Amino acid sequence: MSDNPFGEIPALPVALIVGVMAFLIQLLLLLRCGRFTWPRTAVAGALAVYAAGILANTVLPIYLNRPPQLEPWTPKLALIPFYDYEVMDAITNVIVFAPLGILIPLLMRRPSWVKVISTAAAVSLTIELIQIVTDGLFGGGHVADVNDFLWNTVGGAVGYAIFIVVSHTPGLSRLVELFRWHPTMRTMRPA
Repeated sequence: MSDNPFGEIPALPVALIVGVMAFLIQLLLLLRCGRFTWPRTAVAGALAVYAAGILANTVLPIYLNRPPQLEPWTPKLALIPFYDYEVMDAITNVIVFAPLGILIPLLMRRPSWVKVISTAAAVSLTIELIQIVTDGLFGGGHVADVNDFLWNTVGGAVGYAIFIVVSHTPGLSRLVELFRWHPTMRTMRPA
């Protein structure tokens, strides 16, 4: 009997490939735009690790040979907000998406609440849509849930709030500027 009867795609190799590709693409962007610095490279690395981790934990496993369903109908889509949703799931989603709310503004020329929260929401929506597609095509291991989308977006807002507090704290604001991909007006030197 096979060790992998359902053709489960292993998370680690896929996550590693996605992480390495995400890092290399960002590194090429930094080099191409003449913005390479080690702190910005650290941001690229953090984003790559974050993307790989999110993929591994929200999309995988994927089964090429769909496991048999034990129940006649198993819902893979939850569209009712706050119904049958655990508080710890909400807290976990906020914690998992808070780093994204910190990393996104480091990439933006002029971050704002609307831009950062919209980006976090778009990332969350993409994850939920990928879960629907992978379940429909292969047999994914996750349920697309409107609550995950809502709490992930809240997590992005919490992360951005942390970013704002840190970037306006004397001493720490200079450190934040080292990691920003686009310098702000206050840190740009006259030509």
